[in-house]
Amino acid sequence: MSAPTVSVIMAVYNGAAMLPETLASLQAQTLTDWELIAVDDCSKDDSVGVLEALGDPRIRVIRSRENGGPVVARNIAFAAARGRYVAGLDQDDISLPQRLARQVSFLDADPGTVLVSSAADYLIDGRRAPGNWPRPLTPALIDWLLLIRNPIAWSSVMFRADAARQLDPFERPEMRYVEDFDLYQRIRAFGRVAQIDEVLLLYRCHEGGASNMFNSTMCAHAELLLRERHRALLGPAAPEIAPLLVRHVMDGAPVPDVATLNALFVGIGALRAEFGKGDYSAVELAQIDDMISQGWWRLCRTGVRAGTLLLHRVLERRPTPVPVREAVDLVASQAIGGVRAVWRRLARG
Repeated sequence: MSAPTVSVIMAVYNGAAMLPETLASLQAQTLTDWELIAVDDCSKDDSVGVLEALGDPRIRVIRSRENGGPVVARNIAFAAARGRYVAGLDQDDISLPQRLARQVSFLDADPGTVLVSSAADYLIDGRRAPGNWPRPLTPALIDWLLLIRNPIAWSSVMFRADAARQLDPFERPEMRYVEDFDLYQRIRAFGRVAQIDEVLLLYRCHEGGASNMFNSTMCAHAELLLRERHRALLGPAAPEIAPLLVRHVMDGAPVPDVATLNALFVGIGALRAEFGKGDYSAVELAQIDDMISQGWWRLCRTGVRAGTLLLHRVLERRPTPVPVREAVDLVASQAIGGVRAVWRRLARG
C-alpha cells in the first residue's frame, strides 16, 4: 500500500455523538489521498463502533490499552503516520472541503514553511460564528504571538512529518492541554510557521471541550510554557509576566488595577525590544507594534467596562494618541463600569 499525501491524526475519547459530523467533513475533502489514524483512548461509549462502521479503508483505528490522555494518544497516532504531511483534527471539529487541498498546495509551494494553519470560525450550538483568533497573520506576527498567547487552532494545522519526527517526544506530556502551543514553539526551529487567511475549519465550542473542563491545568501549563520561552529569549532577567498574560490576555480576565496593566506592558516591552533584534523587516516590526497597541486598548476596554480601571488613569499611560473610535468606546465603557461598580457596592451592603 502506497503512503498517502496526508496523515490526519486524532485522539478519540467518548466522541461518538460528534464523530459522525467530523468524519463526514473529512470524507468530503476535495483532496482524497489521506489517511486518518484515530487512537481511541479507552472510550466508554461507541466511538470505535462509529469509526469502524464507515468501512472506509483510509480510516485506521488503534485501541489504547489504558487511558493515557490526548497527548499520549496523539503521540501514538503520529508514530503510525505514513504521510509526508500530518494534519491535526480533534474529534469534534469540522474541516471545510478545501482544507487539506489548500494546505498541501501551500506547503508544496513553500519549502521554507514547516507548519501552516488556517483561519477558523466557531461552531456553537450548530451555528457558525466568527472566531477570535487574530487575523491576518504573517509568519512574523505568529512568531511574536507565540511569546504572548496561542494564535493557532490545533485542528487547523498541517505540518511536515519529517520535521516533526525530529522532536522527541512529538508532544510533551508535561504540557498537557497546551501541547499544541508547545509543539508550534518547538517545530519553529525547522522552518517558518504560516497561516492561510481563509476559514478552512469550524472549531466546535461546547461544555465538554478540554478548554472548559480543564481550564486550571491549561492555565498552569501555559504559564510554564510562556515562562520557558521568555527565559530562552531574555535569560534570567526575563520579566515575570507569564501569569499576567495567561490570566488577562489568554483567559480574558479584567486587569485589576493600573499597576498590573503597567507591569504587564513593561514586560511586553522588554520582550519586544529583544524580539526586534531578530531578522524582521521594519514593516513587520511596525505590524507587531500595532498589534501591541491594539492589545493595550482591548485590555483597557475590558478593565474600564468591568469597573476595575478608571478611564483617566489608563489614559495617563496610553502608548499612542487616542483614535476617535477608541476614545468614544472607552467613554461608553467607563459609564458601564461605573454602573457595575455601584451594583457591586450595593450587593455588599
